[in-house]
Amino acid sequence: MADSNPLLPPYTPSETQHPIRVKKAASPSFDDAIEHYIGRTSFSQLFQAFFASLSWVFDAQQTFINVFTDAEPKWRCIRPDDPSCSSASNPCSLPKGSWAWDLPEHTSIVSEWNLECSGSALAGLPASAYFIGCLIGGLLLATLADSLLGRKKMLFFSCLTMSLTGILTVISPNIWLYSALRFICGFGRATVLTCALVLSTEIVSQKWRDGVSIIGFFCFGLGFLSLPAMAYVNRGSSWRTLYLWTSVPSFCYSILLYFLVQESPRWLLVRGRREEAVHILKNIAASNGNVITSSFSTLVTPEDVENVGIFTAMKILWEKRWAFRRLIAIMTVAFGVGMVYYGMPLNVGNLTSNIYLSVTYNALAELPSSLITFFCIENFNRRSSSLILTTLSGMCSILCVFMKIEGLKMAVEVVSFFSACTALNVALVYSIELFPTCVRNSAISLVRQALVLGGVFAPILVVEGRKKSFLSFGVFGLVIGSCGLFAACLPETRGRSISDTMAEEEYKEISTSSNPSVV
Repeated sequence: MADSNPLLPPYTPSETQHPIRVKKAASPSFDDAIEHYIGRTSFSQLFQAFFASLSWVFDAQQTFINVFTDAEPKWRCIRPDDPSCSSASNPCSLPKGSWAWDLPEHTSIVSEWNLECSGSALAGLPASAYFIGCLIGGLLLATLADSLLGRKKMLFFSCLTMSLTGILTVISPNIWLYSALRFICGFGRATVLTCALVLSTEIVSQKWRDGVSIIGFFCFGLGFLSLPAMAYVNRGSSWRTLYLWTSVPSFCYSILLYFLVQESPRWLLVRGRREEAVHILKNIAASNGNVITSSFSTLVTPEDVENVGIFTAMKILWEKRWAFRRLIAIMTVAFGVGMVYYGMPLNVGNLTSNIYLSVTYNALAELPSSLITFFCIENFNRRSSSLILTTLSGMCSILCVFMKIEGLKMAVEVVSFFSACTALNVALVYSIELFPTCVRNSAISLVRQALVLGGVFAPILVVEGRKKSFLSFGVFGLVIGSCGLFAACLPETRGRSISDTMAEEEYKEISTSSNPSVV
């Protein structure tokens, strides 16, 4: 005979919690259900979390591919003894036939489409179009992962769009169509990181959540690191080849993702799709050697469900003052981090050092930043970590303006980028904990859009930085340093369990305000 006990035990506030609003805030603990009925996190859960996080590899490749495809190649004077040519800082003032590119014209869009004398707006258009697409796509697609499509389908759609547009990019005949395809690519991939991060953390128990969240950051570093390797192997080849090398594997991954990864049972539960959530929970329990025999009749009640529509999540975040304050503060931090995070790799072309080594050093900074992130979230408060990292990144970026020794300048630039990488990772983990399940994906997507908005301005500043260093390194440092101060306005979330509903999170907000020791 089936056990009639409910899957989720009723929420019972402790004696230290404020008695007011208990009924409103009371909601079943999904984490307790996973721990009690499913047992330890199984290999199947970890595999799915890891496979979902692999999407960060391909996202990193598309995000930074412009560093190589849009780079201005080195040029040389055809007659080295020509004084007018040898004294020129760029070929724009020289007559045709007096200079030539070191590599074949098809190695970069700059040399293929004669963009060397174009303004900063046109030269930086493809990269800016990509980030603008990310910005608009995030605003329009973000709530679909919280409402209609869910985490898995939204991630599949984003990866598929990103890969297909990358493949189509190889037929671009001019910069205008190329920029349009980069815009579509950015629009489609706008939700890759947020969906992958939220999905991977929601399908494991609380014990594994911090560790799993770091996998995506590590995968992003691997994707970034793979770019200079592929670009070096293909040096002298067409820039279109690099798009094929990155987009075809991404397409294959998208197909596998659809069949190998399950939807988040937490999202299904919050959306009121109890049967589907129960089915996935049974599969997870079975893979762990457990058998669930509960009737699940009281798994969730109508009053516990906050059915968030396509734009309802935005409305909720706007109407709840505590949620709006958190959102504005973390988005401001993300804007500053984004300008350095996306701007520094693009800016390495302004250094006289080898572009392959420069990008490799920046990419290598991503990998230890993931380990440092894990150390920070395990041992330090989120708020203080964000403040320290953004301040360090800003100071190092500004120092790059005044340094004349290229080797030392490169080292300080890597430290600035490393600090921004770690600050980004901490900010995303922070965002997961600041917002409940019903609006989490939408909130994190908005944080990502603020991050991308910083990236929109980065390519233009990088082009201007070729003339005056302060317009790139200096502006980067001032922006991330000032924006990072807004982290002081956020509540500390270290050691807290994540909430499923706005009522539950609001109850914690009130309890913490009246008694800071209660989390």
